[in-house]
Amino acid sequence: MSTEEQDRAAALYETIGVRPVIHMGGTTTRYGGTVIRPEAHEAMDAAKGALVDMNELNVKAGQAIARMLGAEAAVVTSGAAGALLLQAAAVIAGTDPAKIARLPDTDGMKNEIIMQRAHRMGYDQCFRAAGGRIVDVGNGNNTEEWQMEDAIGENTAAIAHIVSPSNGGRGLKFEKAMEVAHRNGLPLILDAASMLPPRDNLFKFANAGADLVCYSGGKGIRGPQGTGILVGRADLVEAARLNASPNAAIGRTAKVSKEEIMGLIAAIDAFLKGDEEEEMATYQRRCEDLADHLDEVPGITATIENDELVYTIPEAIVRFDSSWTGRSADEIVQALADGDPPIYARTIEPEEGLLLNPFNPTDEEIQIVGRRLREELLG
Repeated sequence: MSTEEQDRAAALYETIGVRPVIHMGGTTTRYGGTVIRPEAHEAMDAAKGALVDMNELNVKAGQAIARMLGAEAAVVTSGAAGALLLQAAAVIAGTDPAKIARLPDTDGMKNEIIMQRAHRMGYDQCFRAAGGRIVDVGNGNNTEEWQMEDAIGENTAAIAHIVSPSNGGRGLKFEKAMEVAHRNGLPLILDAASMLPPRDNLFKFANAGADLVCYSGGKGIRGPQGTGILVGRADLVEAARLNASPNAAIGRTAKVSKEEIMGLIAAIDAFLKGDEEEEMATYQRRCEDLADHLDEVPGITATIENDELVYTIPEAIVRFDSSWTGRSADEIVQALADGDPPIYARTIEPEEGLLLNPFNPTDEEIQIVGRRLREELLG
């Protein structure tokens, strides 16, 4: 995005008293996700000029995305959260119109979704919104295969698996969880919302046998913020579509506009054509610039880390050592957020420190962040 476009966007938000922020926390929805690709914006602008049959659009858009991803089937959803809702609806109600009409009342249906405690997160409420009952297995760090097997009963509808930086790969691994599911005739439904880039993650889970996989369309892909992708088995994707808008079903509230659907298709196409090596080099350079600003600040160490289980792109990590006598990481984060412009960063746990993700900021904003952070650390 050019400086002129940034200024125009900032001026628009400021007409209602909202200040644009510098988002150093990744692609979190809370702070706007990310900046939409120009290709997606152009497609949305073009799509607004015509009306279409939304059921036909859902089918055809899904087919187009499935071809791009080499998947059996796909459907556009209202973010990854909407995809989670439809995952649960698909495995519980399937394509049965009577069951679809009853959701979220699932009495008498197979409605239990097994989840590892190490994978529990606020968004699993989406499973419950469709009438799913979550059955916990394992502890906060680990799950044994036998524990997952033992939790399977006559009402089990699916096993859910979360691949996310938030759990850092804890718990039973994806391949083992899928083995347990398929050995017992159950679908494995997977949430990989924030695992893009790398682009390979768009393909590998479904190719490996996951039955339904969801991704955010408004994070790493940089499509419309309110979109998501659900890919996988054709029968389950069809069930998800029937439980979605424009049908009078549980997913009606999770509506996706025709403009967003076309914008997402354009964004996926542009994302797949992008130069990942060049992008990663840009993120690395931005992290190095941040680290340079913090050179010789006593009591802190700035490193650049890129672990596929935790950091899907290079990120700058600022750690406080035992000699640190300044403010806490939480206080520094708050001071950055209270400044002008507001800068949003994250703390790391259980260590005392900060995480700075270079996905969203421009090179100019990186310089602002580096100067502000140094001032707050030394202040």
